Order: sequence, then C-alpha cells, then structure tokens
Amino acid sequence: MRKVAIFIFFMLSSLLAMGQTACCDSVFHTYVYNDEYQVYLDIDLYAQNVTVPGQEVLGAMCGYFGAVRDSRKWLITSAKVDGGTKAELEIVNDYGSEDLTATLTYCPDGNRYVLRQTGGSRLRIVVNRKWVKLPNELTFTPHVRVRNAY
Repeated sequence: MRKVAIFIFFMLSSLLAMGQTACCDSVFHTYVYNDEYQVYLDIDLYAQNVTVPGQEVLGAMCGYFGAVRDSRKWLITSAKVDGGTKAELEIVNDYGSEDLTATLTYCPDGNRYVLRQTGGSRLRIVVNRKWVKLPNELTFTPHVRVRNAY
C-alpha cells in the first residue's frame, strides 16, 4: 500500500510540473494574426524549431512574419525571452538584404500581442503589386492557422 501511495504521489507531482511548464512555454509558441493588414506571426521562441514554408533549406528557426497577400516572409533569426511576457527579436527578410530588431510583448489582459519595431529597416509587404510599409507597432491576436497556397 505504501508503494502505491508513493507511486501516485510521484505521478501527480510529475503531471503538475508538466502542466506548469506547458503553461509558461505556450505564450511564445503560437500563431497570431492581425486582421487590419492581414499579416501573421508563426513562432516558437522556446524550441526554435519552426520551418518556413517553401524555404525548408534554411532549417529550423524561431519563426517568421508573413502576409496573406504576399508570398515573401520575414524570418525571425534570433529571439531572447525576457521574463515571460516580452521577447527581443532579430528579423531579416527572405533575401537577407534588410534586417530589423523588434520587441514582441504578450498582454495577458486582452490576450493580444504587440510587435514594436525598435531599429533597422521597416517591415514591408506587397499588396496589389505595390510595396506597403507597415506601422512600427502592430497588434496581433491568437488565431486559427490559415494555410496559404504558397
């Protein structure tokens, strides 16, 4: 009987520890979307094992920034999570010709994310064959993944 009680105790403590890890690690392992500009972030800043569709040759990385109306991607090459609700990102375009730094902040009150560009080039996407500069601050919300044909 004592062995059963000890076994149950260890199993419950293991399950609780796994649950706490999953909770904390899920903030920056997500897919978020901005409705206004139709752009998204697909990220895993913890394991850094996201592959960019159509660019698998680059290997796994922290994630990428994409647009529904543009096949180009901005690659998140480096990420440092500060405290659990803020991350410092280094982002480069898929040609490697432009780069920028940004912060991604999780706002638990509204379940939203804010991407602020802090330096370097501006994020740009193509809409109707014209370049569109995105604002320095974008708000994203968790979203069901939308698969592109690209």
